[in-house]
Order: sequence, then C-alpha cells, then structure tokens
Amino acid sequence: PPRRLFFVSSTSVYAQTDGEWVDEASPTQPTHFSGQYVRQGETLCLASSIPATVVRLGGIYGPERTRLLNNVRQGKATLHPGKTHYTNRIHRADCAGMLHHLIQIETPKDCYLGVDCAPASKREVYGWMAEQMGAPVPLESDTQSTSRRAQSNKRCRNTRLLDEGYVFSYPTYKEGYTEMINALGWGKGRNE
Repeated sequence: PPRRLFFVSSTSVYAQTDGEWVDEASPTQPTHFSGQYVRQGETLCLASSIPATVVRLGGIYGPERTRLLNNVRQGKATLHPGKTHYTNRIHRADCAGMLHHLIQIETPKDCYLGVDCAPASKREVYGWMAEQMGAPVPLESDTQSTSRRAQSNKRCRNTRLLDEGYVFSYPTYKEGYTEMINALGWGKGRNE
C-alpha cells in the first residue's frame, strides 16, 4: 500500500467573508457545492486506512494563467465598493514545489494551507498590476457579483508550511506576476 495519500484541496472549504485570518485549525463550513464536495473528499481521505495529508490551495497563477493580468491590462477588472476584499494565491511552481517538499517529510501533518506569504486585497493587487503594466487603475463597480470568489474574503496563513521548512520561489504575488509581466512583454512602456 502507499505510504501516504495526498489530497489536493482548496481554500474554498472556508466560509469566512469578513477578512478573517484562517489556518488549518479554522472551522470549515463551505457554503457552495464545490467547497462542500471538496470538504467531503478531505474527510474521506483523512478517514481512510492510509495516512493522509490534505493540502488546501489558494488561487493558482503562473504561466498560461493570465486571465487576471489580461483583465487589468484591458481595463476590464473592477473593484467592489465597500469593505476590503482579501484574496489568497499561490504560483503554480510553488504548488509543485510544496507538494514535492511535503512528500519528502517522514510524517507530515494532516493538513496544510498552500498559499503564498502575502494575502492581499484585490485593490492592492489590481492597483499594483495596473502600475506595473501602465494600465488604468481598476474602477469601482456597483454591480454585485454572486460568484463564489466574489463572496469569499479571508486571509490564509501558511505558517505550518513554513515551519516544515518550505522556501517559496514566489513568496508574494509581486515576484510571480513581475516575472509573468516581463515574459509577456507587458511591462510599463510596452503596453501600446
């Protein structure tokens, strides 16, 4: 039998909507069907006869995952007025690197948050992207989105992963998106 089962999950298992900090011990009460099914998968894996580890990933970005950059560059990204809306992400290289790192550990914990070291507000991320690309700063829109992502609002801590010795290649969104912007030739002054 396998030594350990790794279940790649999602931070969508958390239902926090007010910018709360969450970690592996925070309550999971997913409100949308996808988060509910993912949580059921976690429960099944952790209850199996094979030792299991759940890795809850934030939003994955990296090469060929340019939708957000495109939206900001083309002036299509909008911000919701009102409270600060936090997002959590991880570069795809760190997804693979983190999983490789955890597999090497003799007895990893039962759960880890796979997010970078800097949960940040949409306003901060979009504004920074716009500045880097010389694009217009996204405007606020009164249009309320009912999407799962628009309703989610939490800040995920990756302390447990760092305590296991993982070193991020892209510790914040800035390192990863800077590399992508440069590779795409979308840096400020080249956005004509």
